[in-house]
Amino acid sequence: MKKIIVLLITLGIFFSNIDFSEAKKTTTEETRAIFVSYMELNKYVKNENQEISKKNINKIISNIKKMNFNTIILQVRSASDAIYKSKLFPTSAYIASKEGEDYYDVLDYFLRQSHKNNIKLFAWINPYRIRTTEDVESITDKNPAYKYLETDTVYINNGIYYNPSKEEVQALIVKGVKEVLNYKVDAILFDDYFYPADEIDEKDYQDYLSEHEYIDSKSYRLNQVNKMIEKVHLECKKKKIPFGVSPDGNIDNNYNKNYADVKLWMKSNKYIDFIMPQVYYGFYNSSRAYIDVIEEWESLLINKKIDLYIALAFYKVGTEDKYAKDGMYEWLNNNDIIMREIILSRNLKNYKGFALFRYDNIFDVSNYTSNSLKEIENMKKILK
Repeated sequence: MKKIIVLLITLGIFFSNIDFSEAKKTTTEETRAIFVSYMELNKYVKNENQEISKKNINKIISNIKKMNFNTIILQVRSASDAIYKSKLFPTSAYIASKEGEDYYDVLDYFLRQSHKNNIKLFAWINPYRIRTTEDVESITDKNPAYKYLETDTVYINNGIYYNPSKEEVQALIVKGVKEVLNYKVDAILFDDYFYPADEIDEKDYQDYLSEHEYIDSKSYRLNQVNKMIEKVHLECKKKKIPFGVSPDGNIDNNYNKNYADVKLWMKSNKYIDFIMPQVYYGFYNSSRAYIDVIEEWESLLINKKIDLYIALAFYKVGTEDKYAKDGMYEWLNNNDIIMREIILSRNLKNYKGFALFRYDNIFDVSNYTSNSLKEIENMKKILK
């Protein structure tokens, strides 16, 4: 039956005379989330006039609620920083005039206003990234990375990152999560950025081999990330707050580039409570078609207590998908892809909901095209 539904949706037969309310899940059953990233924070929240900043936050929440979404995934730490009152990390330059300067507690305000509107808030953390550029000068002495700049605990190449194999780095990440858990967040979410490069931990790997039995470098790196994930999950469990990861939608990339052991996480009780793969593919992607990818993720979810969310690429609407081969122009030639992907996702056994990346791609009117507007209208049909 499932295959028949998939075929009908893919061929477009589904859309002629169907009442989409018959296919929908209610908002109480289905998480409908929007990613609000550091880019939105920098654009809407960063403002010398804090009242304007707060009005903009209210507008973000209002827009999300009006479209029948019920969850915000807010990036509370993107670059070894914080949008909340932290004893470990400096105030983010994405909200303050510069890193470390005083600003109001953005996370607290977002939380209070979200919950007032029956919107859940997931705290989204990038655990290892310090900077998206190699601008070392922007790192203040208030940043925990500062004292490591001349050591191999920090890696500089196409960005600045913490070394995942260092015990002090893992301890810092866990302490940072514990701070966020002091807020009434509805979940903690890590994104897909784990190992930035293979050479980051070569010395640590060799030191490990000198004292332990041989394992290959890939297994070593998977283990380092696993240790960190397990520690974070334990802290979240103490507070009864769900913890999850939003990994690369490509399983191979998780193992060969990011060193995220998603297969282990999805069959164990020790690592995560939910998984949110970034399935940023269309139906005609020659390398990884959407249907095949979500079925692959479902097949790997051995522990049925773990919830499955699907992250979708609204940012691709109306664009050319350069790596999709035969599906390169799919997002240009169609305006119902997100709607169809949501409907398909609802057939997954452990499906809990979906998330769209990201807010501005949906709500910034300057980004609107006839294609994106139609995509939004089609999506609304199944969000009633």
